[in-house]
Formats: sequence, C-alpha cells, structure tokens
Amino acid sequence: MRVDSTDAPDLTSDLVPDGLITALLARVPAVLEEVSAALLSEWPDYARFLDANRAEVAVAADHALHQLVAAGSGAQDSGLVGAFPPGFGEEELFEEIGRAQWREGRDVSTLLSAFQLGARVFWRHVAEVAVALNLGPRVLAGLAEGVFAFVDRLSSSAAHGFVLEQSEAVVARERLREELVELLLSDRATEGAVQAAAARAGWAVPDGVAVVLLQDDSVMGRGVLSRFDPASLLINRADLGGAIVPDLTQGGRRQRLADSLRGMQAVVGPTVPPQLLPASLHIAEIASRLQRTGVLPADPVFAEEHLDAIIVHRDSRLLEALRHQVLRPLEASAPASRERLCETLASWLRHLGDRQAVAAELHVHPQTVRYRLARLHELFGPQLDDPQTRARLLLALAWGAPRPPEVDPPR
Repeated sequence: MRVDSTDAPDLTSDLVPDGLITALLARVPAVLEEVSAALLSEWPDYARFLDANRAEVAVAADHALHQLVAAGSGAQDSGLVGAFPPGFGEEELFEEIGRAQWREGRDVSTLLSAFQLGARVFWRHVAEVAVALNLGPRVLAGLAEGVFAFVDRLSSSAAHGFVLEQSEAVVARERLREELVELLLSDRATEGAVQAAAARAGWAVPDGVAVVLLQDDSVMGRGVLSRFDPASLLINRADLGGAIVPDLTQGGRRQRLADSLRGMQAVVGPTVPPQLLPASLHIAEIASRLQRTGVLPADPVFAEEHLDAIIVHRDSRLLEALRHQVLRPLEASAPASRERLCETLASWLRHLGDRQAVAAELHVHPQTVRYRLARLHELFGPQLDDPQTRARLLLALAWGAPRPPEVDPPR
C-alpha cells in the first residue's frame, strides 16, 4: 500500500511518521509472496516452508518492523541500529532452523543465501514506502542499516544452531562408535548385536575387518589410521591403541595401508568377519609381542603372513620347554660352540642335508660344515636320523637360537 505523497512530512525531516509501520505491515503479504516465488526456483523446500508457516512468519515480521522503525527513528542518538534487543524468541527460532538444516544434511550456506534473498526483497519494499513518505536521508540510512543488521543477527543464530547440532551429532556418533568398538572386540560380538550397534552408530558393516595395533600409540599413527578409510573405527582404550579397518583384500588397500604405516611399528591382524574380530585381535596381540622382541622384525607386520611363527611363539614357555628338551645334547658345549652348532643344525634341517647349501648360507667352508655335522651326530647319536626328532628340532630352531623366557611388559 502506497501512502499519498501529499500527506508526507518535510523532505528534510528525520522524524518517522506514525503511518510507516502501518504502511509496511500492509506490504507483508506481498513481501512473502515475492520471497516465496524467488525461492521456488532454487530452493523449493524453503518456499514450501514459507508457505506452510505464513502465520508465524507474519508475527515475526510484525515484531521485526516495530524494532526496525524504533531503530530508524533513534538511529543517530540512541545507537540502536544493529543492536535490537531480543523479542519474541526469533533467535531461538532461527537457531532451531539452523539445527534442522544440519539434520537434513544440507549446507548452511544455502540457508544463509536464502536469508539474503529475503532481505533484499524486504528492503526494496521498505525503500519504496520510505520514498513515498518522503523520509529524510538519515532515517532512510538508519532503516537500511537496521534491515541488514537484523538479517545478520538471524543468520548468525541459524549458523550457530547449525554448528551446535553438528558438534552434538559428532559427539553422539563418536560415543556410539566407541560402544561399537568395545562390542566388536568383546566376546559378545554376535552378528545380530554387531548389526544393531552399527545401525545406531551409522556404520556400514563390511564383509571383513582387521585390527591394526600401534606399538607407540602416537598422534601421527592415529592420524594415518583415521584418514585411511572413513569407515575405520579408532580404538581409544588405555591399554590398546589402533583401529578397526575394513576389508584389505580389495583395490590395493593392503599395500596402501602398508605404505602409510611403514616406520610406525604397527601390526595388522588377519581379515575376518566382524563377529570374529576378537580372534583377529588375539593373533595381532601375539604378533605385536613378537615384533617387540625381534622375532617378527617387519614393519608393519601382517600377522596372516606369519601364522607359523605366531603358533610356535604364542606361549614362550612352551617353546623354551621344547628347546630345552630337544637341544639337551648341546648343554655341555661352551656358549660360543653351542651357538655355532645350533646355527649349523638349523641350516642343515632347512636344506634337507645339502652341505653345499649350508656352507653357502653360513659363509663357511664345506669342510667346516662337515666337521660341525660330525660333532652334531656325535652329540645327538642315532636320534638325529629320526624324522620325528628332526621335525621337532626344526620347530625349535626355525626362528633362531634359544633365548631367555620372554616376560610381557605391562600394557
């Protein structure tokens, strides 16, 4: 509704006429219609929201217009421009709109762009009314600043709500994922329980998973694991550092993980179905101990490549008992001689008695090999020709000479 210019005050006046609010309120239906039409092409969801909530938006517009006119009338003296006091709860309303934007998976920038579009349409109508009323330039400037300050405040509330919802969602998701990790590593990890916990945590259950353990639970190592795959689950236990990673058998993922972890003293357990992950963890923990003691010097260690060593060394006391039993004939030898004889015996067993191959591996003369083997036959007697004894000797010596019993450090 335009006000007849013949009824307008002096052009030089900085006073706001009483009819300004009435004139602006009369424009509200046209403003909403124009904003809805403008939103329809790029953001149809916002246009539908506006159409469905016309009554609430009209109440908000009434309050905003009263604030705007009050600020415009005292812009130069009271300092109200851009500092409207809270009114009907619009900040809470727009904060909730920002939260909904995050929950619906939309970008906050599109919402803020829609706000700016609405502000431009609204200001055009305010300016038309102000010109028709012959308002002074200072009041017109105050109204302009007020309009965009008000929109900035609402945009800030919406952005704040978006960030709050995002942060709360991340915290909730991490808590649910930590619960999922604890389940996967426990003896309660049935297929049904895993599926239910994964659904709550928003985790797509892969066909296979593996545990990655870090000897040094470093920030760098955790960063590598978190970036390796969005579906990786970090393990945040005080006694265990690492991650649960999806199937490594596809698309060169194993090699990529190996390259990423090189130099970090990591161990990768076998890939298994999710409900069998505790078994993979058990194997990885044994492999981690063997890496620390030097039995498995690779970095990283892929446990499935060393299952024989893990089986033999899973209980160091049993291995030492076997070594003590089958190597008893060497006990009386001097330490240096005993070490050389063990080295020669292990090589002879691996090469199935080929003395030339033993000499080449040990970098000694074949005659030296012949002398040592004669000494071994002298000490062991006929049992050295027994296939079962040879198998037990190979098992005892395949990973080096006997060592003191291992004691696991506290974790």
